[in-house]
Amino acid sequence: MPRLPRLTPDSPSARALYDKIVAGPRGTSMLDQEGGLAGPFNAMLLSPAVGDALQELGAAVRYRSSLSDRARELAVLVVASAWDSAFEQQVHEPIARSLGLTDAQLADLRNGRPPALGDPSEAAVVRVATALVSRRDLDDEEYALLPESVVFELTTLVGYYSTLALQLRVFRVPG
Repeated sequence: MPRLPRLTPDSPSARALYDKIVAGPRGTSMLDQEGGLAGPFNAMLLSPAVGDALQELGAAVRYRSSLSDRARELAVLVVASAWDSAFEQQVHEPIARSLGLTDAQLADLRNGRPPALGDPSEAAVVRVATALVSRRDLDDEEYALLPESVVFELTTLVGYYSTLALQLRVFRVPG
Protein backbone atom coordinates (compact mmCIF):
# COMPACT_ATOMS: atom_id res chain seq x y z
CA MET A 1 0.00 0.00 0.00
CA PRO A 2 1.44 3.39 -0.96
CA ARG A 3 2.67 5.45 1.96
CA LEU A 4 2.42 8.74 0.13
CA PRO A 5 -0.85 10.01 -1.30
CA ARG A 6 -0.96 11.67 -4.70
CA LEU A 7 0.37 15.14 -4.00
CA THR A 8 -0.89 18.32 -5.60
CA PRO A 9 1.45 21.19 -6.33
CA ASP A 10 0.24 23.39 -3.47
CA SER A 11 2.96 26.03 -3.49
CA PRO A 12 4.50 28.16 -6.23
CA SER A 13 7.72 26.13 -6.12
CA ALA A 14 5.84 22.81 -6.26
CA ARG A 15 3.72 24.13 -9.18
CA ALA A 16 6.89 25.23 -11.00
CA LEU A 17 8.43 21.78 -10.52
CA TYR A 18 5.25 20.00 -11.65
CA ASP A 19 5.04 22.20 -14.76
CA LYS A 20 8.75 21.69 -15.52
CA ILE A 21 8.45 17.89 -15.37
CA VAL A 22 5.30 17.81 -17.51
CA ALA A 23 6.71 20.30 -20.06
CA GLY A 24 10.10 18.56 -20.19
CA PRO A 25 11.29 15.60 -22.26
CA ARG A 26 9.32 13.10 -20.18
CA GLY A 27 6.14 14.99 -21.05
CA THR A 28 2.86 13.68 -19.76
CA SER A 29 4.18 10.10 -19.60
CA MET A 30 4.86 10.65 -15.90
CA LEU A 31 1.27 11.64 -15.10
CA ASP A 32 -1.20 9.23 -13.54
CA GLN A 33 -4.83 9.01 -14.64
CA GLU A 34 -5.82 11.86 -12.31
CA GLY A 35 -3.08 14.18 -13.56
CA GLY A 36 -0.74 13.66 -10.61
CA LEU A 37 2.93 12.92 -10.97
CA ALA A 38 3.58 9.18 -11.14
CA GLY A 39 6.35 7.03 -9.76
CA PRO A 40 9.25 8.86 -8.13
CA PHE A 41 8.12 12.27 -9.35
CA ASN A 42 5.21 12.53 -6.90
CA ALA A 43 7.57 12.51 -3.89
CA MET A 44 9.68 15.25 -5.49
CA LEU A 45 6.87 17.67 -4.67
CA LEU A 46 7.66 17.20 -0.96
CA SER A 47 10.83 19.23 -1.44
CA PRO A 48 10.67 21.12 -4.73
CA ALA A 49 14.24 22.44 -4.54
CA VAL A 50 15.71 18.96 -4.04
CA GLY A 51 13.13 17.39 -6.37
CA ASP A 52 14.04 19.82 -9.13
CA ALA A 53 17.75 19.10 -8.79
CA LEU A 54 17.05 15.37 -8.82
CA GLN A 55 14.79 15.48 -11.88
CA GLU A 56 17.36 17.66 -13.68
CA LEU A 57 20.03 15.04 -12.97
CA GLY A 58 17.67 12.40 -14.33
CA ALA A 59 17.03 14.41 -17.48
CA ALA A 60 20.78 14.80 -17.99
CA VAL A 61 21.58 11.10 -17.61
CA ARG A 62 18.59 10.08 -19.70
CA TYR A 63 18.62 12.66 -22.48
CA ARG A 64 22.03 14.36 -22.57
CA SER A 65 24.65 11.69 -21.92
CA SER A 66 26.87 10.07 -24.50
CA LEU A 67 25.44 6.61 -23.73
CA SER A 68 23.44 5.16 -26.58
CA ASP A 69 19.74 4.73 -25.90
CA ARG A 70 20.15 0.95 -25.76
CA ALA A 71 23.15 1.15 -23.41
CA ARG A 72 21.24 3.50 -21.13
CA GLU A 73 18.19 1.24 -20.98
CA LEU A 74 20.37 -1.81 -20.36
CA ALA A 75 21.96 -0.04 -17.39
CA VAL A 76 18.61 1.18 -16.05
CA LEU A 77 17.24 -2.36 -16.20
CA VAL A 78 20.31 -3.72 -14.39
CA VAL A 79 19.56 -1.27 -11.57
CA ALA A 80 15.84 -2.08 -11.63
CA SER A 81 16.63 -5.78 -11.26
CA ALA A 82 19.15 -5.24 -8.46
CA TRP A 83 16.64 -3.15 -6.51
CA ASP A 84 13.64 -5.28 -7.53
CA SER A 85 12.01 -2.06 -8.74
CA ALA A 86 8.80 -3.06 -10.49
CA PHE A 87 7.98 0.55 -11.40
CA GLU A 88 11.29 1.09 -13.20
CA GLN A 89 10.96 -2.27 -14.95
CA GLN A 90 7.44 -1.42 -16.12
CA VAL A 91 8.55 1.95 -17.46
CA HIS A 92 11.86 0.94 -19.02
CA GLU A 93 11.21 -2.53 -20.44
CA PRO A 94 8.87 -1.17 -23.17
CA ILE A 95 11.46 1.48 -24.02
CA ALA A 96 14.16 -1.19 -24.27
CA ARG A 97 11.86 -3.38 -26.38
CA SER A 98 11.25 -0.47 -28.75
CA LEU A 99 15.03 -0.19 -29.12
CA GLY A 100 15.31 -3.80 -30.24
CA LEU A 101 15.94 -5.73 -27.05
CA THR A 102 14.23 -9.11 -27.16
CA ASP A 103 11.93 -10.69 -24.61
CA ALA A 104 14.71 -13.17 -23.78
CA GLN A 105 17.20 -10.35 -23.18
CA LEU A 106 14.67 -8.52 -21.01
CA ALA A 107 13.99 -11.70 -19.02
CA ASP A 108 17.72 -12.14 -18.45
CA LEU A 109 18.03 -8.56 -17.20
CA ARG A 110 14.93 -8.93 -15.00
CA ASN A 111 16.47 -12.06 -13.44
CA GLY A 112 19.89 -10.53 -12.86
CA ARG A 113 21.63 -12.38 -15.68
CA PRO A 114 23.71 -10.73 -18.40
CA PRO A 115 21.83 -10.98 -21.68
CA ALA A 116 23.43 -12.24 -24.86
CA LEU A 117 24.38 -9.05 -26.70
CA GLY A 118 26.08 -8.75 -30.07
CA ASP A 119 27.59 -5.36 -29.27
CA PRO A 120 30.70 -5.56 -27.07
CA SER A 121 30.21 -2.02 -25.76
CA GLU A 122 26.67 -2.85 -24.63
CA ALA A 123 27.96 -6.01 -22.95
CA ALA A 124 30.59 -3.86 -21.20
CA VAL A 125 27.88 -1.46 -19.97
CA VAL A 126 25.94 -4.39 -18.50
CA ARG A 127 29.07 -5.80 -16.87
CA VAL A 128 30.07 -2.45 -15.37
CA ALA A 129 26.54 -1.61 -14.21
CA THR A 130 26.23 -5.05 -12.64
CA ALA A 131 29.49 -4.58 -10.76
CA LEU A 132 28.35 -1.17 -9.55
CA VAL A 133 25.05 -2.44 -8.14
CA SER A 134 26.45 -5.67 -6.72
CA ARG A 135 29.89 -4.68 -5.39
CA ARG A 136 29.57 -0.87 -5.51
CA ASP A 137 32.99 -0.69 -7.12
CA LEU A 138 34.91 -1.69 -10.24
CA ASP A 139 38.05 -3.75 -10.45
CA ASP A 140 40.78 -2.56 -12.81
CA GLU A 141 39.58 -4.77 -15.66
CA GLU A 142 36.01 -3.49 -15.42
CA TYR A 143 37.22 0.10 -15.11
CA ALA A 144 39.19 -0.29 -18.35
CA LEU A 145 36.24 -1.66 -20.36
CA LEU A 146 34.82 1.78 -21.14
CA PRO A 147 36.24 5.26 -21.68
CA GLU A 148 36.50 7.23 -18.45
CA SER A 149 33.82 9.69 -19.58
CA VAL A 150 31.43 6.78 -20.05
CA VAL A 151 32.37 5.34 -16.65
CA PHE A 152 31.52 8.74 -15.15
CA GLU A 153 28.15 8.90 -16.91
CA LEU A 154 27.36 5.28 -16.10
CA THR A 155 28.19 5.62 -12.40
CA THR A 156 25.99 8.73 -12.31
CA LEU A 157 23.14 6.87 -14.03
CA VAL A 158 23.44 3.91 -11.66
CA GLY A 159 23.46 6.26 -8.67
CA TYR A 160 20.45 8.21 -9.93
CA TYR A 161 18.31 5.16 -10.67
CA SER A 162 19.37 3.56 -7.38
CA THR A 163 18.16 6.71 -5.61
CA LEU A 164 14.82 6.49 -7.42
CA ALA A 165 14.52 2.77 -6.61
CA LEU A 166 15.16 3.53 -2.94
CA GLN A 167 12.53 6.27 -2.90
CA LEU A 168 10.03 4.07 -4.75
CA ARG A 169 10.59 1.37 -2.15
CA VAL A 170 10.41 3.65 0.90
CA PHE A 171 7.22 5.37 -0.31
CA ARG A 172 5.78 1.99 -1.42
CA VAL A 173 5.05 3.18 -4.94
CA PRO A 174 3.41 0.27 -6.77
CA GLY A 175 4.84 -1.01 -10.02
